[in-house]
Amino acid sequence: MRRSGLGLLVAGLILAGCATPVAPLPPMPPAEPGAPSVTPPPPRRSGPTPADLPGWAGEDHLAALRAWSGVCGSARDEAYRPACDAARAQPPGDAAAARSFFETWFVIERGEAQGVLTAYFAPEYEARSVASAEFSAPVLARPDDLMVETLSDAPPRVMRRGTDGATSPYPARAAIEAAPPSQTLAWMRPEDLFFMQIQGSGYLTFEDGARARAAFAAHNGHGFVGIARPMAEQGLLPQNGTSGEAIRAWLAAHRGPEADAVMDLNPRYVFFALQPDDGGHPLGAAGVPLPPARAVAIDPAHWTYGDLIWIDAPQGDLIGAERSYRGLVTALDTGGAIRGPVRADLYLGRGDAAGLAAGRVRHPLRMWRLTPRPASPAAD
Repeated sequence: MRRSGLGLLVAGLILAGCATPVAPLPPMPPAEPGAPSVTPPPPRRSGPTPADLPGWAGEDHLAALRAWSGVCGSARDEAYRPACDAARAQPPGDAAAARSFFETWFVIERGEAQGVLTAYFAPEYEARSVASAEFSAPVLARPDDLMVETLSDAPPRVMRRGTDGATSPYPARAAIEAAPPSQTLAWMRPEDLFFMQIQGSGYLTFEDGARARAAFAAHNGHGFVGIARPMAEQGLLPQNGTSGEAIRAWLAAHRGPEADAVMDLNPRYVFFALQPDDGGHPLGAAGVPLPPARAVAIDPAHWTYGDLIWIDAPQGDLIGAERSYRGLVTALDTGGAIRGPVRADLYLGRGDAAGLAAGRVRHPLRMWRLTPRPASPAAD
């Protein structure tokens, strides 16, 4: 999504910025005609297996298999294809078979280094078709003057094209808010829009009951800056009280210049496009809908879309945090603040409950990649 946007430097979705959406990539093409409908199991080989993972026995293997078989076709690594075909041929409702499938088809690459797990969600917000004192923040479409400049020897840059054709770096959040450059699609509470920009997309309900999805359209090219740490440093919130709901409550209570000054610490600004709400979940960067609690945003420099990953993230320290997150997930998204080999942003679903949980995730993390064994006509 997203980032698609993840949460985040110091607090769930605010700390690192949710998975910021990018243009979805096409899923892996279907198997060639004539391929067998059931792939034979791979040969056994030495090395650690999923059974060696911490907490493996407590996993809901059947739920993990259902989730992975629905998204495994998005894998960029062709080595996953035989395992994906086999997953989709497993007997439904058989938990023992699901566990055996993972233990038979995969070995693991150990994850000794420690990183950080955060979480994100698809928010649902009230919106209005006209501005008011409460709904004063415009949801802006992608501006006509925004262009992405691609150079062969440098990362892409987001630029503003002037009427004379000259280009310059696109302005930061404060300047955009002072002079909105594009069409207004809807109006939101300022703190709600800020959170939706962190997440990268969201769902809107208007005063007449109409619903729409605000999909990521572009951003202004500025890096994401989390506001949790500076809020704690300024004494606006306690050090262990920078959860998503705490930050949102403070911004709402101080709506106006005081809250604007805090939000302006993050110069990144996201533009949107309105789409129908299909009642499902947003697409990740891998091009498939994100299964709640079974999808993560990762750094594509270290992981590949479609990678099957075991995460082990105990002992979160934010107030109200769950003690641990542990289980099989798939790499399906990315985000501007998700950087490094042991860094993941867990998608928890859409709506208030998912948002409440996501805002409390800042857990130490280890990650293992489940590597497919090569397919073989017979197991040894």
